[in-house]
Amino acid sequence: MVCTGDKSFGRGATPASGGVPPASMGSPPASSGAPPALEVKRYSLKDRKSKVELSLQGVPHAAGGLFSAFIAKLPKTLAADDLRTAAQNIVAAGHAGRPVILGMGAHPIKVGLSPIIIDLMERGIVTALCTNGASAVHDFEMALAGFTSEDVAHALDDGSFGMAEETGVMLNGAISEGVRKGFGFGRAVGEFIQSDEIFRHRDVSIFAAAYRLGLPLTVHVAVGTDIIHMHPEADGAAIGQGSLRDFKILVGQVAGLEGGVFINLGSAVIIPEVFLKAINLARNTGSTVDKFTAVNMDFIRHYRAHENVLKRPTKNGGTALSIVGHHEIMLPLLAAAVIEGF
Repeated sequence: MVCTGDKSFGRGATPASGGVPPASMGSPPASSGAPPALEVKRYSLKDRKSKVELSLQGVPHAAGGLFSAFIAKLPKTLAADDLRTAAQNIVAAGHAGRPVILGMGAHPIKVGLSPIIIDLMERGIVTALCTNGASAVHDFEMALAGFTSEDVAHALDDGSFGMAEETGVMLNGAISEGVRKGFGFGRAVGEFIQSDEIFRHRDVSIFAAAYRLGLPLTVHVAVGTDIIHMHPEADGAAIGQGSLRDFKILVGQVAGLEGGVFINLGSAVIIPEVFLKAINLARNTGSTVDKFTAVNMDFIRHYRAHENVLKRPTKNGGTALSIVGHHEIMLPLLAAAVIEGF
C-alpha cells in the first residue's frame, strides 16, 4: 500500500510519481549481506485516529488574569481534566442540594489546610467530614497551643514521644465526657474546643467549626494508633463507643450520597476501609448509592484508596477521579476552582 501525493502534508521530497516511496526503495544489494527490506503496509497520517491534538493544549497564563481563566487554560487532558471535572461535580452537587463529604487523614492539618477546609464548610460546600484519630490530636494541639507535630525520631529515643500532658489528659477527658452525654467522638472533641476559652486558636479548628456549624464530623479510630492511647486517662470503652456512634452517623451521610461527591484527602488505610463498609451498609439497608463522584487526592497512589474509594463503589455508574499531588498544593487549587464556580 502506498500513499498518493494528494494525502501528503505540505512540502517534502517525493519520487517522480508523486507518491510515498515504497519500503523497498534504496535497499542494499543482496551481495552486501544485509537482510532484504520488508514490504510493510502503511497509511496516511491524516487517516490515523490520534489521541493528542491542538485543541487539548494549554494556554499561557497572562499576568493579572483571573483564577477561573487559569483553570480554563490548563491542558484539556489527564489530571488537568480530572481537576476541572472534580470541581464541576462538586459545584453541581452543591447546587442540587447533594452532599459533599470530605474524608481525610491528619496530614492536611499538618500542612496548613485547616483554614481552607473550614472556609469550604462555612460556604456550605463541604457538608460532612470523616477522619481518623490523629486528626483529633493535631486539631486539638493547634487550637490550644498554635503548634503541633513533634520530632518523633528524637522523642522515641527516650520514650517521650506523644507524652504531652495537656494532649493526653484534656483530649481523653473530652472524649469520655462527650460520650457520656451521648455524643460521638467527633462532636465530643468539637464541643470541647468550641466551648472552652483556653483554646485561643479555635478559629483554625476543623472540629470546632463542625460543631459550630452543625455539620457531622466523624472520627474512626484504630485503637493503639494515636498518642492519646498511651496515656492512663484513655478510656477504651468511651473511645470505642464514640467511634462506633460516628460510624453510624457516617453511614447515614453516605446513604444520601447519590448525586453527591466523596473526597478522600490523604488517608491511605482508615478512611478507605471505613468508607467501603459505610457504603455497603447503606446499600444493604435499602439506599441507592450508585451515581456519585469519588475523588482520591494523595501524593502517591495507594491500593486501598484506589480499590475502596474509586473502583469498587463507583462501578455501577459513578465517576472516579484520581488527583495525584501534594495536599498543600492540590486542595487549594481544587477549593479555588470550586469557589469560582459555586
